[in-house]
Order: sequence, then C-alpha cells, then structure tokens
Amino acid sequence: MSTRLAVFSGVYSNHLALRAVLADIGRRGPEPAWCLGDLGGFGPHPDRSVAIVREAQVPTLRGNYDDSIGHERHDCACGYTDPEDARFAQISFDYTLARTAQGHKAWLRDLPEQARLDLAGRRVLLCHGSPRRVNEFLWDSACSDAFLESLCDAHAADLIVCGHTGLHWHRALPSGRHVVNAGAIGRPANDGDPVAWYAEIDVDGTVTVTFRRVPYDAEALARQMEAEALPAEFVTTIRGGSGR
Repeated sequence: MSTRLAVFSGVYSNHLALRAVLADIGRRGPEPAWCLGDLGGFGPHPDRSVAIVREAQVPTLRGNYDDSIGHERHDCACGYTDPEDARFAQISFDYTLARTAQGHKAWLRDLPEQARLDLAGRRVLLCHGSPRRVNEFLWDSACSDAFLESLCDAHAADLIVCGHTGLHWHRALPSGRHVVNAGAIGRPANDGDPVAWYAEIDVDGTVTVTFRRVPYDAEALARQMEAEALPAEFVTTIRGGSGR
C-alpha cells in the first residue's frame, strides 16, 4: 500500500503549468496524483487542460468552476464577496463557458465532489473547498485549530486535503490530525513568484507534507492570454506572480 500522495488544485486553464506539474510528479515517484478541481477559468484555451487531465487519467474532483461549466450555469459560484473580484470572475467564466466542448462539459458534471482514501490506516478526505461546501474558503489565517478539529470530527477524517483558496498551507492539529490546502497550480500564490505549487503528502508513521515548487513557461502563457484578449490584469498576475 502506498503511503504517498500528490495533490494539486486550481488548474485555471493553465495547461502549461499542468503539464509541468504532472511531469514533476512523474519524476518523483509512483505515488498517485489527485486533482481537486477547478480546471477552467482565468487562463486561455480551457479545453486543453481538461484534455490533459482526461488523457493522463488523473482522478479529479468537481470544483465549483467545474460544476458551473458542466451544468452551463450563469456564473462560477466562486463565493467572492468583493464586487471587483466578481466582475473579473464573470469575464473569465463567460470566456471559459464559450470555449469548453460539450463532451468536456459532460465529463465535468459527472465528476465526484469528494473522495475518501485510506493512506497507511489514516482516513483521508479530499474535497475542493471544504467538506461542508464546494466553494467554502478555508484560509489558514481564518481557521482556528478548534474549527478544523470540528471539521475532522464531523466528517470522520484524520486528514483533510482541500483547495479553492489558491494559497497552500498545512496545519498539524493537537489531536494528531491534519488539514492541508494544496494551493493552486494555475495562478501564483500572490508572492511575486510566477510558479505552480502542489502538495506531496507522505504518511509513514507520521504525516509529512512537502509543497513542491514547479517552474513553467509563464511568459508563454501570458502571450497566449494576450492573444485571447483576456484582461490585462490576468496577464500581469501570471507574469508578475501576484495580482488578480
């Protein structure tokens, strides 16, 4: 039984980062890779990312973006409260919806919302936002140990792995349980570093979480975004490693 797991989230149509991450995971070993959803949005050519994940047969969860694109809803149900964030999100959603093939939409809407694994005897729960809601933001700065312990209790998990926020973090709880946010590969972590991040989890007696930094050709993606007339703010984020 494998004790290792690679997890990534938030592809956001960044097909170049996706290929780089899958190659990095493949070089590091045989551990299974999981995608926690949100394949589309933000970047160019959304069908490319869906095709890569499907061809590589990566087990994938249905994020809020995947659900909205798959069911052809009116917005991404991202959960933004800032009007400017919501405005940019709508631009991205409309672009993605119009450029996602019907076959890919059908595949997206059939994805599971959560997955449960046994990793060396530990109960692992994989989700996109939180175990409670697909678009709930679990920010490291906003989640107390007590709150995270309550999520583990309510959902019978020793290890919860999520995404949605775009920022990677890991919390070892007093009970010995763990919560990991895998971050995002399709957008930078707002730290000025235009790279992708994913989580490698190793359970061998103890839980070890390593966040892997993966460079990719961000400039090439930025040029594709410009060619697709996506917002300049999006392009600046990819080039500069922070922003929208």
